[in-house]
Amino acid sequence: MLNRPFRAAAAGNPALDPDRWGMLVDTTLCIGCRHCEWACRKANGLPEVPVSSLSEPSVFDQMRRPDSASYTVVNRFVHPDKPDRFIYVKFQCMHCDYPACASACLVGAFRKEPQGPVRYDAAKCMGCRYCMIACPFQIPAYEYDNPFTPVVRKCTFCFERVLERGGQPACAAICPQEVMIFGRRAGLLQAARDRIAKHPDRYVSRIYGEEEVGGTAWMYLAEAPFEKLGLLTLGSQPVIRLTESVQHALFKHFIPPAGLYALLGALMWVFRERNQEGSRTEDPGRQTNHALR
Repeated sequence: MLNRPFRAAAAGNPALDPDRWGMLVDTTLCIGCRHCEWACRKANGLPEVPVSSLSEPSVFDQMRRPDSASYTVVNRFVHPDKPDRFIYVKFQCMHCDYPACASACLVGAFRKEPQGPVRYDAAKCMGCRYCMIACPFQIPAYEYDNPFTPVVRKCTFCFERVLERGGQPACAAICPQEVMIFGRRAGLLQAARDRIAKHPDRYVSRIYGEEEVGGTAWMYLAEAPFEKLGLLTLGSQPVIRLTESVQHALFKHFIPPAGLYALLGALMWVFRERNQEGSRTEDPGRQTNHALR
């Protein structure tokens, strides 16, 4: 019998390296070739697809989201001011500075590395899937088709490839348009500001990911409002503060984990409702530009 309140093995506020890694995505350069999808699958040992299939345009007929077999996907959006033009946007784990997945995890299966990536340890995971509910970007995916040893899947930021081999993430390495720039986050932010200042007519004056939910390792530049490109409108407050305060309060009063699951589910419903409310104001005659679901 425990003589003190149970405390979850959540990650808490990580000690972030000021020189940590990041990725800057310039969506104005993306042509939708999807080579990043192919390289990601190959680098992570996921089911591969023929290179010839990358040029199939029908894949853009519906919004896609990362899943257990695809850590990254590219979606196509109609330019809100130029209906004859498309904008392509790559989606993957954002590797938040204050990750809600790590905060919600009861056993410490998720960990924010000081160098930037949010890593997952399948050996610790108990399959509760709180991470999936807590993530404001709805990224972690579960292997529902694996009945015996299912795990949670998401972008790894090619952690071993970067730190152990001195390379860069596979998606950035293969990109023919240099859409993605891999480097130190502080330097990337300055590079993004320089691009906006040099080409104010080309970019909206904002860097997505600089402040969202406390900041993310992946950051975006775009020529159209981010909410029109499937990127959620989120405040600068880290979700981690909410998930940890809820989690600690529940266990302090010995409320079972099912209570946490239900409450986190309610939070996810609120995020989804806000997103759907925004999508209902869009032009119904235009291709749907909603957040990934």
